[in-house]
Amino acid sequence: MHRSREWLFERIRRAHREQGLSGRELAVRFKVSRNTVRKALESPVPPKRKSPPPRKSVLEPVKGFIDAMLREDLDAPAKQKHTIPRIMERLAAEHDFELARQTTVWEYVSKRRPQIRAEALEGRRHLDGMVPQAKRPGEEAEVDFADFWLDLAGQRRKCVLFTLRLSYSGKAVHRVYATASQEAFLEGHVEAFTVLGGVPSVHIRYDNLKPAVKQVLFGRSRLESARWASFKSWYQFSAFYCAPGEDGAHEKGGVEHEGGRFRRKHLVPPPEVDSLAELNERLAAIDVAEDARHIHGRPTSIGFDFEAERERLRPLPADDYDCGIDLTPTVARNSRITVRQCYYSVPAKFIGTKVRVKLRANELWVFEGRKVVARHPRLTRRYTYHDILDHYLEILLVKPGAFAGASALAQTRAEGGFTKVHEAFWAAAKKKAGDREGTRMLIEVLLLHRQLPDEALVTAMETCLRIGSVSTDLVAIEARKVMEGTDADDAELLADADEEPEGSVLLDRGAQVISLHARRLPPDPRQGMPDMSKYDRLLSPVAGRDSQTQKGHGA
Repeated sequence: MHRSREWLFERIRRAHREQGLSGRELAVRFKVSRNTVRKALESPVPPKRKSPPPRKSVLEPVKGFIDAMLREDLDAPAKQKHTIPRIMERLAAEHDFELARQTTVWEYVSKRRPQIRAEALEGRRHLDGMVPQAKRPGEEAEVDFADFWLDLAGQRRKCVLFTLRLSYSGKAVHRVYATASQEAFLEGHVEAFTVLGGVPSVHIRYDNLKPAVKQVLFGRSRLESARWASFKSWYQFSAFYCAPGEDGAHEKGGVEHEGGRFRRKHLVPPPEVDSLAELNERLAAIDVAEDARHIHGRPTSIGFDFEAERERLRPLPADDYDCGIDLTPTVARNSRITVRQCYYSVPAKFIGTKVRVKLRANELWVFEGRKVVARHPRLTRRYTYHDILDHYLEILLVKPGAFAGASALAQTRAEGGFTKVHEAFWAAAKKKAGDREGTRMLIEVLLLHRQLPDEALVTAMETCLRIGSVSTDLVAIEARKVMEGTDADDAELLADADEEPEGSVLLDRGAQVISLHARRLPPDPRQGMPDMSKYDRLLSPVAGRDSQTQKGHGA
C-alpha cells in the first residue's frame, strides 16, 4: 500500500525520539537512504521535489514571428485573422520552418493570443468582469423578446416570447405574440403591469429594440419612437438602454437568463395549440405556479419576495393605454383589405368603401361604427391572406358556381368550420336539385349560422339528411327545436300515439320529425263539418222567372 512522505517522516521521527535509533539504523528499518533520514530529522514537512527544467520547445526559434502575426490580428477584420494552417504556411514560406506539427502550433497560439490581447489593452481600458448588484424592491425591471417555435392550428410557426422580470423578487410575466411588433411590445407591458398591479418606480432596462429605439446616439442617448415616448409618459416610468452588442446583454442578465430558462422548461417540446390566446392562458397559469420557485442562492421564494415588492410599485393609471393602431383601408372588389402587405376579408357589403381597422398584437378587428364586424388573427408573412366564408355568402348566392373553388371555403375547411355534415348536405342538395340550385340551398343554410348556433344547425342538418330532406326551412325548424329542447317532446308524443299523425315521419335511428300541421297547429274545436245544403239553394234557379230575372237583372 502506498504511503505518503508525510507518514514516512512522522514514523522516522517517532522511532528516533522513542527508541533512540541512529541514522544508519533508521535507514535500514524504513528502507530509505540516509539522506532521506537526515531530511526527516531536520523538518517534519517533506521538502518539495524539484521539477525538472522545462524542455525547450521546437517553436522557440519562431515564437517571435508567431507573436507578430497575432499582434497583426488585433487590428484585422473579424473574418480575416490568422488561422493555424495559415500561420504554418507563412512560417514555411517566409522562415523556412517546417519542424512543428499543427497541434504544437495550436497549443501555443491558444495560450498566446489572449495574452497578447491583454497586453494591448493594458493601461487603456478597465478589466472585463462582473460586479454583483444589490436591487431594491419595486424600483427596477428588465424586458426582452425571445424566439421560439410552436404548432399553431397544426402548422409549425415561429413566434416571440415577451418577458418582463422584476429585478428584486425575480417575478416574471410571460406572453406570446405572433411577431415582435410595436403593438406586441406595448401590449406585453400592459399585460405585465396589470398582472403585477403596478409599474417600477425608477426604470426598466432594455436593449435597443426597434419598437422603442429609432436611432442609437452617443453613449446612453437614444432617439425614441413617438408612440413609445407617449406610452412611457402614460405609465410614468423611465427607460434605461443597455450598451449595444454582447456587453449590453450582461447589463440585463436576469431577463436574458429568464427567457432561456422559461423556454427550455415550459416550451419544450413545441406546444400544440389552436390559438395564441389559448397558449397565453397556459402561460398565465404557469406564472402563478412559479411564485413558489426559489431562485438559486435565495432562501425565500419568488412569491414571498414579490409580496414585499408589490407595495412599492408605482400605481397604475385609471385607464389602459390603447396599444392598437387605427387604419382606414379601402375594401377591394374581392372583399379584401390590405394591411401591412397582408390581406383580410370583410363582409361584401363594404366593397368600395373605407372601413376602420384596429391592428393589435395578435388580432385585427374591422369596425362598422362601434360594432366589430370581422376579427382575424394577425398575419406575419407578406402577401398571405385570411378569408372568412361568411363574408362572401351574398356574392355566392348570385354566383354559386364560384363556391367550390373559393379560397374562403378552402380556409374554412382547414380550420374545421366546414364539417363533414356540411359536405354531406351539399352533396345531397346537388343530387336532388342540381349543382347550381343545390349549392344555393347550402348557402342559404350557411346564412342561418348568423342567427342560430353552429351546434344546433349541424344537428338539424344531420336530422334532415336521415329523413332524406334538404329543405332550408326544415333545417331552420329543426335547429330551433334543438335550441328549445322540443325534439324530446315530439319523440314522446309519437311514442304514445296509436297511429302516426298525418304528415309525420318515423326515422330508422329513433329520430322523429313532426310536420308543421301535425305539431304546430292547434286542434280544430269544431265537432263536425257544417251543413252546406242551405248554401246550395242559393245556387239553384227560381221557377217562374225569365232568363233575365234568373241572371239577377231585377235584383
